[in-house]
Amino acid sequence: MAPNSLKVKAESPMKLAPMRPRAFALWLAWFTLAFGSAHAGAQSCQTSTELEDATRTAITSAGQRFFDMASKGDAASMRQNAVPNLASDFAGIEATVKDHQQDLSGAQASVKTVYLLDATGAEPAQQAEFLCGVFGKNGQNAGSAAFYLNDLAPGKYSVVLLDATSSRGKTMFSEILMQVGTDWKLAGLYVKSGQVAGHDSDWFLDHARQYKAKGQSHNAWLFYVQTIDLVSRGMRFMSSLATDKLYDEAQSVQPTDLPVAGKTVDLAAGTTTYKVSAVYPWTIGSDLELFVKYHVADVSNSNQSYQDNVAVIKALVTKFPELRDAFAGVEAIAIDNSGRDYGTLLAMKDIK
Repeated sequence: MAPNSLKVKAESPMKLAPMRPRAFALWLAWFTLAFGSAHAGAQSCQTSTELEDATRTAITSAGQRFFDMASKGDAASMRQNAVPNLASDFAGIEATVKDHQQDLSGAQASVKTVYLLDATGAEPAQQAEFLCGVFGKNGQNAGSAAFYLNDLAPGKYSVVLLDATSSRGKTMFSEILMQVGTDWKLAGLYVKSGQVAGHDSDWFLDHARQYKAKGQSHNAWLFYVQTIDLVSRGMRFMSSLATDKLYDEAQSVQPTDLPVAGKTVDLAAGTTTYKVSAVYPWTIGSDLELFVKYHVADVSNSNQSYQDNVAVIKALVTKFPELRDAFAGVEAIAIDNSGRDYGTLLAMKDIK
């Protein structure tokens, strides 16, 4: 759903678990009803309306302060006010602030909502699950949310969601803060445009349904993926009533021949079979492209890597010709055993 580490510029210092499918959300709803609202093991969550005024004000003020720093391009101050393990590896945050500077500069931001996640305890939580708000017998309700975080250090965290507007449109600015003493320190940052290739989530959902109606299930699935990414603000570790409904709707077109949920698939190209690990929409400039990631032993020979990339692109479009209707081109990135990569982009008109 989200791009790989070659392109993601801002992540939190904690490990993120993927958003769960609907079946898991229903299990969580049963768990909540049976064992108490907003608890999963030792973790608990409070929504904005459940917080004491002083706590909500402190979190909101901290969130707004970090937005103001970012809007001014002041990554240095953000780093000074970050938790130590993020401050020691801040390049991703700096790059994100720089990449979105035109979107954030002069923008007016308002806090959409905040959540307080309590993971206090003696040991890190390997799989922390926070259920926020009221869940019903069918799962989430309007205003509820669920967060899934791996290897979470003990402490109190807040998730602050801000929407910023400027002449360039809407930008979703989402922060994870950690309480240190009486201060709230930056622990993660996610910045995402409200549009992809000039289109919002409603447009992608409408086109996903159109592709589904035409029997183009692969295009439909990929557009559902993009819709969910926009609705979730690019935060794979958060789910809501809206994302649960989208997962429900997307299940009927979920492919078995594209990589889903961390699984790889084989893609035959001539006499070679490639292990494809990711296929998803991606924006390059103003164009909606298709991104495909696969693994090879070595990318040091650039000529061979280029040939492999072209072979993968052609094989993918040959296998799924419907992709020509939805994307301007395909970018293939080969990643070798040492983590090095080699990428090639071909416009759809040049894929013969």
